[in-house]
Amino acid sequence: MASRLTDDRRREPEPLLGDPSDRAEDPTEVIPAASLGARPPGREVVRAADELPSDPVAAREVVRAARHRRRQDARRKRYLVAGVMAAAGLIAALGLGRQLFFAGDASQSTAPTRRDAPMLAPPSQPADPPPEAGPAKGDGTFAYAGSDGPVAGGAGALKKYRVAVENGAGQTADAFAAAVEKTYADPRGWIAGGQLRLQRVAGEGPADFTVFLATPATSEAMCAQAGLHTDGYSSCRTEGKVIINLARWLTAVPDYGAPVADYQTYVINHETGHELGFGHEACPGPGRPAPVMMQQTYGLKGCVANSWPYVDGQRYTGPKVP
Repeated sequence: MASRLTDDRRREPEPLLGDPSDRAEDPTEVIPAASLGARPPGREVVRAADELPSDPVAAREVVRAARHRRRQDARRKRYLVAGVMAAAGLIAALGLGRQLFFAGDASQSTAPTRRDAPMLAPPSQPADPPPEAGPAKGDGTFAYAGSDGPVAGGAGALKKYRVAVENGAGQTADAFAAAVEKTYADPRGWIAGGQLRLQRVAGEGPADFTVFLATPATSEAMCAQAGLHTDGYSSCRTEGKVIINLARWLTAVPDYGAPVADYQTYVINHETGHELGFGHEACPGPGRPAPVMMQQTYGLKGCVANSWPYVDGQRYTGPKVP
C-alpha cells in the first residue's frame, strides 16, 4: 500500500516554482457528513465521507482532483490580481507622462540645436480676464500686414516673415507689424550677431515664418495642433509659426517688474528665438538679467526682466535647460 501511495503522489501535478500556496498546509480534507455543521475554519469540504467511493484508491483520486482544482483556482485568482495591478500601473504611468508633456512659451522644431523643454506648467487663463486683456476669443481668421518692410541687419542669411492679427482681436495688423519690425531691427536683437537678416513681406506672400497675434482661445488651439498646451495663457512657437497670446501682449504677466512694452519685446524675441533654433535657458543668478530664452512668463526666479538676446554687444545666455 505504501508503494502505491508513493506512485500516486508522484503522478500529482508539480506546483509552480515559488508558489507559496503549494508550500502551505493543504486545507482540503474529507469530513464525515455528520460533522459538516462544525467543520474547522478554513477547511474545505471535498465530499461527504458517506458519498466517497468505497475503494480507497478511488477515494484518494477524488480528494486529489478536488485539491488540484482548488490550487488551479487560487493560481488563476493571483494571476488576475497581478494583471489588474500591472494594468493600473501602466495607466498611472501614462497619466504621469501626459502631465509632464505641457508647454507655454514653448515650441516644437526639427532643428538639431533645439533644447526648449518647458520648465513649468502654464498658469490658466482667468475665467474673467480684465477688460484691458482684450477679447478671449476671435473668429479664427487673420488679417495680414499689407506692405513689405525694410531689411533688418547688415549681414547673414535673409529670413522673410509675415505678420498676421486675428480678426476680432481689436488690433490692427499694421500696428502689430510695426512693433515686430521695430523689435527685429534693434541692434540688441537677433540681428546683432551679424549672421541673420530679417525682412517682412506683404500679405500672405512667400516667407520663412509668420508672426501671429491671436486671442487666448485661438492661440491655445493653434499651439495644441502641435501638441503644445498653453491653457490659453502663454505664447508658443510651432514649425514656421510664432504665436503671440493677445492677453499677454496687452497685459504682460504679474510681477514682471518692467513696462508692458518691455514684455512685448521679450515675448517676440523669445518665441522668435525658438524659430531660430534656440532652446530654453535658466536664470544665471539672483539680480542678474534674465536671458531672453528664459521662460520669463512663469516668473523671473531671482533675475530681473530682460527683453534682448544681446546685452552690451554680447550674446547673453543662461544655463541650458535639459
